[in-house]
Amino acid sequence: MARQLDEQIAARFPVGQRLRVLDVGMGQGTQALRLARAGHQVTGIEKDPTMLGAAREALAAEPEGIRARVRLLESDGRDTGVHFLPGSFDVVLCHGVLMYVELPDALLAGLARMLAPGGLLSLLVRNGDALAMRAGLAGDWAGAMGAFDTDSYTNRLGLEVRADRLSALTGTLAGIGAPLHAWYGVRVFTDLAEDSAEIPDDVDVLLAVEERAGRTDPYRQVAALLHLCGVRG
Repeated sequence: MARQLDEQIAARFPVGQRLRVLDVGMGQGTQALRLARAGHQVTGIEKDPTMLGAAREALAAEPEGIRARVRLLESDGRDTGVHFLPGSFDVVLCHGVLMYVELPDALLAGLARMLAPGGLLSLLVRNGDALAMRAGLAGDWAGAMGAFDTDSYTNRLGLEVRADRLSALTGTLAGIGAPLHAWYGVRVFTDLAEDSAEIPDDVDVLLAVEERAGRTDPYRQVAALLHLCGVRG
């Protein structure tokens, strides 16, 4: 994700430009802190108190210069219009959020309004076109069969959530004025890895393979997640 995001930022903005970044559903702040370390001004939004607390704890351990570039807010991201003026950000991230939103179009439209002209909208979603892959690779044939004709699934937390299809999101992004510019697959080969799995010795090769697959057809089409990048007109 970081490599893909950096590639798109480099393609859209001059080297060294300090960007205004909004990270909606930032979790523990991994991307927000990484971008702040790179010199950007970051606003992070998270509704889960535990995750927000973890982000604040991580931020507190950073040098003062980085802390000064980060603002953290407790919100679910649907009230961005209350906190910010339209066009307030150069980059808006919304990673791992849409699967928890039953009707995401209004949220996406609100995020697109936050972008300045030429701004980048980065989405990470569950791939609705490949929901049968995890169950099938695990040998759960009944689960795989049931996944072909649905957009819902049970995530690793045991929650019933939803997936998005590339074709539908492509249409949505065009409709909100931030048409799809590039897309990647994420977790093509590693979706079955347990969250607690140890990092392998050949992790650099693993990442290189995942990065290559994530930008190459047909592999990216069956990735567990899709990373979509829209650009504000």
